[in-house]
Amino acid sequence: MKREAKMVIDKEFKIDEIDKNLYGSFIEHLGRAIYTGIYQPDHPLADEEGFRKDVIELVKELQVPIVRYPGGNFVSNYFWEDGVGPKESRKARLDLAWRTLEPNLFGLNEFVSWAKKANTEIMMAVNLGTRGIDAACNLLEYCNVDANSYYSNMRRDHGYDKPHNIKVWCLGNEMDGPWQVGAKTPQEYGRLAAETGKAMKMIDPSIKLVSCGSSGIGMPTFPEWEAITLEHTYDYVDYVSMHQYYGNKENDTADFLAMSMDMEQFIKSVIATCDYIKAKKRSKKELKISFDEWNVWYHSNESDNDYMEKKPWNVAPALLEDIYNFEDALLVGLMLITLIKHADRVKMACLAQLVNVIAPIMTDEKGGAWRQTIFYPFLHASIYGRGIALQPVIETTKHDTTNHTDVTDVEAVSVYNPENEEVTIFAVNRNVDHDVEFTSDLRGFEGYKVLEYLVMEHDDMKAVNTLNNENVKPRTKNEYVFDEGIFTTNMKKCSWNVIRFGK
Repeated sequence: MKREAKMVIDKEFKIDEIDKNLYGSFIEHLGRAIYTGIYQPDHPLADEEGFRKDVIELVKELQVPIVRYPGGNFVSNYFWEDGVGPKESRKARLDLAWRTLEPNLFGLNEFVSWAKKANTEIMMAVNLGTRGIDAACNLLEYCNVDANSYYSNMRRDHGYDKPHNIKVWCLGNEMDGPWQVGAKTPQEYGRLAAETGKAMKMIDPSIKLVSCGSSGIGMPTFPEWEAITLEHTYDYVDYVSMHQYYGNKENDTADFLAMSMDMEQFIKSVIATCDYIKAKKRSKKELKISFDEWNVWYHSNESDNDYMEKKPWNVAPALLEDIYNFEDALLVGLMLITLIKHADRVKMACLAQLVNVIAPIMTDEKGGAWRQTIFYPFLHASIYGRGIALQPVIETTKHDTTNHTDVTDVEAVSVYNPENEEVTIFAVNRNVDHDVEFTSDLRGFEGYKVLEYLVMEHDDMKAVNTLNNENVKPRTKNEYVFDEGIFTTNMKKCSWNVIRFGK
C-alpha cells in the first residue's frame, strides 16, 4: 500500500491567533534546575549576580515568553519570605516534595532579575497546600503594589523600588494529588482557590489567575475535579491548568508516537467540562487552558525515587535528569502540533522544565551547557509558530499500534504569520516502517516560495546529544518539488519536518 498524506492550507481556515505564551516553560526548586542550572556563582561563566550566561543565551535562543515559578510540587510547602532579603539571614528549609534541603540562596527577586536577563515574563505560583489567602495576598502585595504598605515597603527595603508587576498567577499546584503537601478534596480546593483569587483581584484587578485542574488524565477524579472546582472558581479565574507527561516505558516506539492522540482527547475533555460549567452558570465567559506542565518524562523515575528515599535532605541533587533521545524529540514535536491545533482554547503552555530537570537544556557543573534532542522542535515552534493557527485539512494513510487505532501516518499543522508574510508547516511522519509521500496545496498563497525546509531524521531512535556530541540536530533538506502552489516531498519515516514558505 502506498503511504501518502495530502494537506490543504488556506489562510481563511483560521483556528485562532496563537498566544505567545503557548511557548512558555517552567523552573522549579527541584534537583539542579536552579542551583548549577540557572544559578551557579562559582562557575566561570557566571555573571555578577551568579547567573550562568551560557544558559541565559540558550533560553534566549528558544525565545521563551513566560516561565512558571517556583513550582510545581515544591510550592505547596514554600515560604516565599525565606527567599527574599539579605542572603546571610535566609533560612534553609526542608523541601518535603522532593525530600531535599532548600538553602534559599535563590528566591523571588533573583528570579525576577534572571527573567529580565532571559527576556521572559513570570508565571508565579502561590502555596495553597500548607498556606492560604493571607500568604498569597502578602506575596502579591510584595510583587505588584506601589503603595506605602507593609509588604510594598519590605520590597523597597530589599532594594526593589518599583513593583515587579507579575501578571499571571497559579492558585496552587496539582492539589488533587495524594503526593502533594496539603492535598485537597475538590470542594476544599474550590472554596480556598475562589476566595484566594477573589482577594488577590481586590489587590490587583489586572492579574490573570489559573485554577488547578487534575494532575493528569489518569487521575481517578478526572474530570469530576474540574467540574467541582470550577463551580467555585469559574467567576474569578481566567484559565484552568492541565498537566501531562508521556513515556516509552514498554519500548514500543510506534505506540509511543501515538500518545499525542491521548493528549488531544485530554484537551477536548477539559474543554467540554469548562463549557459545561459555563452553560450551568449561564456565563458569557469562555475559560481558557494553561497546559502548564507537559513533556516526556520516564527515563529517571525509578532511580530518583530510590535516591530520595535513601538519601534525603541534600542540596540540589541530580533529580529528574532525563537524557532525551531522538524518539522523545518526535513526540515533543507531536505534542507541540497538538497544542497549536487547539490555539483557540490553549492560550498558555509550559514545557516542563527548562534546565537540567526533564529539560531541553543541560549543564555540566564544571563545564558548558548543551541542547538536548527535544530542544529543536520546541525552538522551531517557538520561532516559526507565531501568528494564526490554520485548521489542518489532511488526508493521510493510517496505521494501528499496540494501544491505538487509526493513527495518522502524518500529523501536521500550519501557522500563518501575516506580519512576515510567511506560512510554516510543522509535520511528523510517525510511521516507524514507511516513508510517506507528502503533498501540500498552498491555495491562497500565490507568489510564495519555499524559504527553508528543516528536518530531523535519524536511524537510531535512541540517539542522544551530549556536551561534546550533538548527534541529533536539524538539517536543511532540498529534496522536494514546489510547482504552481503544490509542494511535494518524500517524508522520511520517523521524522520532524518544518517547511517554511514566504514571498
